[in-house]
Amino acid sequence: MAASGRGLCRAVAASPFPAWRRAHTEAGGGLKPEYDAVVIGAGHNGLVAAAYLQRLGVNTAVFERRHVIGGAAVTEEIVPGFKFSRASYLLSLLRPQIYTDLELKKHGLRLHLRNPYSFTPMLEDGAGSKVPRSLLLGTDMAENQKQIAQFSRKDAQVFPRYEEFMHRLALAIDPLLDAAPVDMAAFQHGSLLQRIKSLSTLKPLLKAGRILGAQLPQYYEVLTAPITKVLDQWFESEPLKATLATDAVIGAMTSPRTPGSGYVLLHHVMGGLEGMQGAWGYVQGGMGALSDAIASSATTHGASIFTEKTVAKVQVNSEGCVQGVVLEDGTEVRSKVVLSNTSPQITFLKLTPQEWLPEEFLEKISQLDTRSPVTKINVAVDRLPSFLAAPNAPRGHPLPHHQCSIHLNCEDTLLLHQAFEDAMDGLPSHRPMIELCIPSALDPTLAPSGCHVVSLFTQYTPYTLAGGKAWDEQERDAYADRVFDCIEVYAPGFKDSVVGRDILTPPDLERIFGLPGGNIFHCAMSLDQLYFARPVPLHSGYRCPLQGLYLCGSGAHPGGGVMGAAGRNAAHAAFRDLKSK
Repeated sequence: MAASGRGLCRAVAASPFPAWRRAHTEAGGGLKPEYDAVVIGAGHNGLVAAAYLQRLGVNTAVFERRHVIGGAAVTEEIVPGFKFSRASYLLSLLRPQIYTDLELKKHGLRLHLRNPYSFTPMLEDGAGSKVPRSLLLGTDMAENQKQIAQFSRKDAQVFPRYEEFMHRLALAIDPLLDAAPVDMAAFQHGSLLQRIKSLSTLKPLLKAGRILGAQLPQYYEVLTAPITKVLDQWFESEPLKATLATDAVIGAMTSPRTPGSGYVLLHHVMGGLEGMQGAWGYVQGGMGALSDAIASSATTHGASIFTEKTVAKVQVNSEGCVQGVVLEDGTEVRSKVVLSNTSPQITFLKLTPQEWLPEEFLEKISQLDTRSPVTKINVAVDRLPSFLAAPNAPRGHPLPHHQCSIHLNCEDTLLLHQAFEDAMDGLPSHRPMIELCIPSALDPTLAPSGCHVVSLFTQYTPYTLAGGKAWDEQERDAYADRVFDCIEVYAPGFKDSVVGRDILTPPDLERIFGLPGGNIFHCAMSLDQLYFARPVPLHSGYRCPLQGLYLCGSGAHPGGGVMGAAGRNAAHAAFRDLKSK
């Protein structure tokens, strides 16, 4: 649901025509009957794949069904004058070499790094004071320790060692992100030459093992145990443990008590920006500006990008090789290879002729876990939220905590678990986990003067409600009202500041952005659906049983997040195959 701006704020000027679209128009860019490569979907991974292929001399076209590029990394003006990162809303994981190779700064990418980066206000009487406590974390370790010491002096002393421990694990995982997983099919059944080649893909695994060294058993526990078990071994204070645990469950239909939740935490701490390990930031102009920069890089080198062009099916010749795609309007576009940025389910169960795929493969794709807990709510407000734990400045200017990920209902890991249990019963959480971000606190181009855009990443909400009931407008509004009521307790006056809102439940995220089950990662980031097994075992190297078809989206290794690695890796796999032909 979207509401109008009610004229409360002075409208800001619309952003200029995106550079990628200008370049495309200047090139003439009419649809041709044949390309070397076709990319299905202009999400960030698809755009990255197209940019790399075009730079390698592979004439590439991208077809996007929506009116706007970016997939989930998109900026949309839902409320007049307010520009929202409507789905994904933060940047950290984009691979460093993609910045460099695609010259994204040259193509207009501007970032706002956040420091501090995490703020968890408490609901309490202040323990004798008038102001409730809060936990504010940033890049200054001494200040972090001072903040943590409010709750536990022991935890404050241990925290630097915990950070170093997690940093080492992130360093070990890092090499695995930029290469295809070990080709187990070639290793088991290939020719001698293929087996020897497959051994070279073991190098990132061996490098990871050397980095972890004798601590490998402890790191293995992080990846496989419930994150509560891991954090309990380090810390005693619940506000710190719950704050850290949010990164272990965000976007995942899991509890902090679920085995394997630790990997999701790792997935959210292994990025970085501007050379700062673990840093997260806002893209100036919203996440769509990142997609525009990637697209500009691609079109500058000759790639063609078409919006409102829905691919209806992948074409296959009589020899079982891909020969292009058919658009929804019946237009046939021939190509030597096709890369799909859509989910594995859409790619293989809807777009690919089933007779060309093995039944066992199709069965495994159909069984992928796509459950999602996320309802994203985008809110336009006419003033900054003022938290009881950190009241606003007299003139309402942004304070350091306004640039953070603000964690609400996150004072205790038990709260997160109870919210999860509600969803398991088919109910939206009674006290949902809320990650509140205010990107306009650092990027004033997003909202009219004095106003702000607020991103609410909330969970847990089931795809289907109890009794098989579907989400309708009444259910959406009731859940959003519950979220707003929760915020109101921490920041009185928030509800009165709301100018408009956009509510996206799991079915809405699926319908608008093509995210199966509303899952932001295309399928769960659980250990049984990672690395060798993403999307399914023996098909984790971007290729599939159909020759010439590649998976380049979040459903491929290394998974979800605005990372670009799947797009880059798939492009290189397709290019190697084209060269061998």
